[in-house]
Amino acid sequence: MIYEERDYRIKAGKLKTFVDHYEASGLEIQKKHLGTFIGYFVSEIGELNHVVALWAYRDLNDRLARRAAMMADPDWQAYLKLVDGLIDLQNSRILLPTGFSPLQ
Repeated sequence: MIYEERDYRIKAGKLKTFVDHYEASGLEIQKKHLGTFIGYFVSEIGELNHVVALWAYRDLNDRLARRAAMMADPDWQAYLKLVDGLIDLQNSRILLPTGFSPLQ
């Protein structure tokens, strides 16, 4: 398994709007297309206005195929229009579990 950590810095004052849109419109579309949903988090201490999403995939090819299918979904394109202008910065990291990690 591989894990993807997607970190979004949301524009100040827009975090609740972004999270509400995701819960109402984005999450189910992603669950339909992507790998295993691990969790969704917001920052409370430190650099604020961050959302972190964690997803699990079999491998990089699985991730690429699933993300391509999602990007082709008209419902996902409509969701992207809802959140247009709310994201300030986005980062994505692929994480590989160690041999002793509880998540494999």
